[in-house]
Amino acid sequence: MSRIGRLPVPLSKGVKAALAGDKLKVEGPKGKLELALVPGIALDISDSAIVVKRGGDSTDERARHGLFRKLVANMAEGVSKGFTRVLEINGVGYRAEVKGSAINMTLGYSHPIVYQLPPAVTAKVEKQVVLTLESADRQLLGLVAAQIRELRPPEPYKGKGIKYATETIRRKAGKAAAGATAG
Repeated sequence: MSRIGRLPVPLSKGVKAALAGDKLKVEGPKGKLELALVPGIALDISDSAIVVKRGGDSTDERARHGLFRKLVANMAEGVSKGFTRVLEINGVGYRAEVKGSAINMTLGYSHPIVYQLPPAVTAKVEKQVVLTLESADRQLLGLVAAQIRELRPPEPYKGKGIKYATETIRRKAGKAAAGATAG
């Protein structure tokens, strides 16, 4: 049995879960999320917890057991507390600002970049260089953060670019001074 898969997923106060056909619907104060179930995975839903069970002992079912338990846990946590991802913009003249559901960024290119956020993701900018993304959907939040980071990934020489706040950039030494040895 999967060690992660057999743990029950606790539901916070105000979070409701329902099974509609082959879809799990979770609703809470931060929003609504859906997850399509695959054959071989079954759910037992009570008022305070969800238990993920597998139908058999095949390799596919065993592989998906822990995965679906974690996906359900992320849904339950997302609709109750939400998730955040912080990005930092490093570089002279690099900055961002939020206008409605779009992020306008100046990243050293000849043109400004406008990134349109999906409806489920919100953004805040502090001091023009710290971008905070929030969403109830952890998977979508990670995708959006990765797409924004990909607009100008951090480079190893000066560290310019967009990086995650928790990320450390391994710096490289530049060229050695030319003509240092006169010989």
